Amino acid sequence: MSMKLVVGLGNPGEKYALTRHNIGFMAVDVIINEFNSQNWQQKFNSLIRSHLIENSKVLFIKPLTYMNLSGLAVQLAMNFYRISRENVVVFHDDIDIQLGTVRLKKGGGHGGHNGLKSIIDKVGQDFIRVRIGVSRPENKDVSHYVLSEFSAPEITLLNKSLSKCHTGLSYILKGSTEDFHKLFSNKY
Repeated sequence: MSMKLVVGLGNPGEKYALTRHNIGFMAVDVIINEFNSQNWQQKFNSLIRSHLIENSKVLFIKPLTYMNLSGLAVQLAMNFYRISRENVVVFHDDIDIQLGTVRLKKGGGHGGHNGLKSIIDKVGQDFIRVRIGVSRPENKDVSHYVLSEFSAPEITLLNKSLSKCHTGLSYILKGSTEDFHKLFSNKY
């Protein structure tokens, strides 16, 4: 049985907990909550958990390296467990997608996302991305925007898409991208 690596991108600490850039951490937390357990360990410069899902051993990590160095943590976990890029799934925020929208993509560039850039620099680009929309800011200050917190109405909308992440991951692990796209095709 090959191991899968599921990465939630974000920044550690309460200061960043509810920011747009931490949506990857939030998605992984929602998935882990389905197992009624938040018993994280610290390894690979990350918080880690493992579970059996869809007959796959899945290692979840939330890098503690801050966004710009996420690739270091991903590389450590991949090397230790000999996980190929094709078995890596990264949940992350995407400003080019409307809030409440979730899209699946394999490979590609970083699109200005420093967490993705770090991962690509360390391990290459042929991994699966779950792109969770946070919308583009009205002004051009993207760095301030992604580190700002969601408003109450935005959190309500966000929770509707995050609540489907566990099922979405199951579809990814089964190789059923069509079911994943159907799951997230509803607009809120």
